[in-house]
Amino acid sequence: MTPERFDIYDDQQNWIGTELRSVVHAKGYWHRSFHCWIVRDEGEQRLVLFQRRREIKDTFPGCYDITAAGHLTAGEQLHEASRELEEELGVQTPFEKLTYLLTAKQQLQGEVRGVPFIDRELSSVYGLCLNQPLEAYTLQASEVDSLFEVPLDDLLALFRGETDVIHATGVQADQSEMSDQTDLVNQTNGKLISLPIHPRHICQIRASEFVPHGTAYYIDVLEALYHVPKD
Repeated sequence: MTPERFDIYDDQQNWIGTELRSVVHAKGYWHRSFHCWIVRDEGEQRLVLFQRRREIKDTFPGCYDITAAGHLTAGEQLHEASRELEEELGVQTPFEKLTYLLTAKQQLQGEVRGVPFIDRELSSVYGLCLNQPLEAYTLQASEVDSLFEVPLDDLLALFRGETDVIHATGVQADQSEMSDQTDLVNQTNGKLISLPIHPRHICQIRASEFVPHGTAYYIDVLEALYHVPKD
């Protein structure tokens, strides 16, 4: 596969060129990303979906995260980045159906398998109400380990510090036949493949297990999700 390149920006958000993904994260260049949180309504209750990242990811492997998200590649426009929904979850929806929530400026850093990274992102955050069960999603093998849903009230309480743990219902991709990153690519046409999912299970989840976007980010986004129009 062709290595990813991102548009990069200075501290004043002026475009300064393009660079390889690995270099962007190694040197901490500012770049743009797309976030989309999916909710669904069950009676009077609103549920929010989030994913668990694959252990092979180059940043925050194995952490819980946004329902679907991704970087904008070099030259890509924001409306094109909604492709992440189809790639990661099999959701085909026009960009115009998404509800803009906020823009976040984040600086995250860490180390994965001995390699340090600095992730500086300008993230456009959107919401989508989609009333379909977990089993209707198709999880992208190279990106998404599991997909969970939980009452929006519960997840908000978790990040407000009103509870230490929540119980989330999830489905997991069946990766029993996948041994490494190479196996996740269909050698016939070079496209990433998706896998069938296991039956539902319930997990206990703590706030510390999420990607550290920051408490303010999560609270602001989750509060905004109450106002996403019904499907």
